[in-house]
Amino acid sequence: MEIIGDTALVTGGGRGIGRAICTELASQGLDVVVADIDADGMAETVAELEEYGVRALAVDADVSDETSVRDAVETAEEAFGAIDVLVNNAGIAGPTKDVEDVTAEEWDATLGVNLRGAFLMSRELVGGMKSRGYGRIVNISSASGKRPVPQRSPYTASKSGLLGLTRTLAVEGGPHDVNANAVCPGSVAGPRIDRVIEREADARGVSAETVADEKRAKSPRNEFVQPEDVARTVAYLCSTAADRVIGQSVNVSGGKVTY
Repeated sequence: MEIIGDTALVTGGGRGIGRAICTELASQGLDVVVADIDADGMAETVAELEEYGVRALAVDADVSDETSVRDAVETAEEAFGAIDVLVNNAGIAGPTKDVEDVTAEEWDATLGVNLRGAFLMSRELVGGMKSRGYGRIVNISSASGKRPVPQRSPYTASKSGLLGLTRTLAVEGGPHDVNANAVCPGSVAGPRIDRVIEREADARGVSAETVADEKRAKSPRNEFVQPEDVARTVAYLCSTAADRVIGQSVNVSGGKVTY
């Protein structure tokens, strides 16, 4: 499996799935730009990447802010030149509430990071990819973008919208060898799902252990997905092995979603 190109930019690369993706791409020999708002997390990721003998750069980026995205891309391109691979991973969980209780501010904040952020970053980079005749974009959606989750309307809407953005990027970029695909993880082990479980448990008046058991049980293997599972799938979609995989939404959900 070979990844053509030299440099990847990964949003939300400071921890969790994002850090695993950065590490996997670095292990394949790519230089990596780690874009995040978490300075400490980015520093830890960069330190890990340097062990692979590649160049790594931390860039502050609020993906929901147009100016911040432009500045981040400018910094990345000045340091490393062209960006060949973009992974739109930055995301937030949003509120755990019934639709009627969600505020407009909560809705906007969730879609601002999860969907607007992917649009802004893709818009900044896809033109250069087309002009060079090569690029790979992978958007980290969610099983929740296919299988709705109660009390998570902003999150599920943002992740569903990300699938539509992916397909449009794919048909526009395909003639230029710019492939776009999405990965749809299920519940991924780590601090984020722990926080989601705690909020859901509070909202329902049950224990966190009960909610965690229910989420694991949605997988035929009765387990959570690991960040490395997602990272390996991202690397595959960026490789020559996936040259004809275009506009797809690949489930990495442990069987939680099978369509």
